[in-house]
Amino acid sequence: MRIDKFLWCVRLYKTRSIATEQVRLGKVLMHGEVIKPSKELKINEQIQLKKGPVLFSYQVLAFPKARQGAKLVSAYIEDVTLPEEKKKWEILQEQLKNSRERGTGRPTKKDRREMDSFMDIDWEWDELEGEDESK
Repeated sequence: MRIDKFLWCVRLYKTRSIATEQVRLGKVLMHGEVIKPSKELKINEQIQLKKGPVLFSYQVLAFPKARQGAKLVSAYIEDVTLPEEKKKWEILQEQLKNSRERGTGRPTKKDRREMDSFMDIDWEWDELEGEDESK
């Protein structure tokens, strides 16, 4: 199964196009090397996902026939992320949570961009926003 399709089927990414883009950008690794979206996965292979400074690791257990419900994902993938990496993620989430006062409402576009640049996240709609600003 293609890695981009697998990542989408096991709900690591919301859409297949986002999964493909993240693989293309080098945010998904296999054996520590950058791969292409068309890379064929095998059972028991390990993949790593970069989310900001954190490297999440997953073991492939089986291949789903289609996108799975959240409760069924554990039959296809196992989280083997190191505890140090999970701790980094918790600290990062806590910092982001504390960066805004509770009850101040939804972040503005500027706030979201600052948070995204801090976490080094590339969202699919960033390209569309550039078009709106030029008008």
